Amino acid sequence: MKPQQFLVLATLLSCAFAQDRRALREVETVYPDAHTLYLDIHRSPELSGHETQTTAKLASRLREFGYEVTDHVGGAGIVALLRNGPGPTVMLRTELDALPVEEKTGLPEASKVHAKDDSGREVPVMHACGHDLHMASLIGTATILSRTKNTWHGTLMLLGQPAEETITGAKKMVDDGVFTRFPKPDVAVALHTSNELPAGKVGIASGYRYANADSVRITIYGKGGHGSAPHTTVDPIVIAARTILALQTIASREVKPGEAAAVTVGYVQAGTKNNIIPDQAELADCPQL
Repeated sequence: MKPQQFLVLATLLSCAFAQDRRALREVETVYPDAHTLYLDIHRSPELSGHETQTTAKLASRLREFGYEVTDHVGGAGIVALLRNGPGPTVMLRTELDALPVEEKTGLPEASKVHAKDDSGREVPVMHACGHDLHMASLIGTATILSRTKNTWHGTLMLLGQPAEETITGAKKMVDDGVFTRFPKPDVAVALHTSNELPAGKVGIASGYRYANADSVRITIYGKGGHGSAPHTTVDPIVIAARTILALQTIASREVKPGEAAAVTVGYVQAGTKNNIIPDQAELADCPQL
């Protein structure tokens, strides 16, 4: 889905004049700058917990619009406030981080960035989950609301959350006092990209729409040896394979039918050579309920 549709949705949700054609005109006005920002961020993604340049770009623009910006909240997080008299505090949230994924689209704005992850490995980096669109829509909405303060009252709270992909950034921001150092929002609005609808369409669902996620890293210890003598070893790869299959029964047998749940094993690492049984295997499991 294109950034323009997200700007439209963010603006209509944020402003009290959802049916007012002025809102659409405002979107058309800010769209070129928001699109330019989207391309810039897409070309220069940063991994979870390392979103320093991304944060700086957002903070700089928000300060230009008159927002009170606090950076380094829970690491690379930012909080921006626009106070406009008495009224509710409305929070709009965006995610900042990209994924260790190689972009193969061949587009002119394709990311060519490589960076070292937290384990020291060099990996390709791409905004493959749409956080670049989130940021562009947030800045477009921030621009409009700073220009139309005569149409609304209250406090607008913009939150940039780092390290969403590693499921660590939100907790770090909470631990750093995001809801005690700053006004506690009465309403929070968040968006996410999706390829489930055709371009030009937006979707709104009642109840929950996306999952809460947690992550577990499992290390299986065995006893290594030569591949020609497996009976002298305790093969952690075989145990890992059985564990992966058993984990799938959580959703099929432990969760009540009709309730949503997914269990994903995202990676398995074990061994260094085809004829050697290793001492251990590691896998990462991400349950989403």
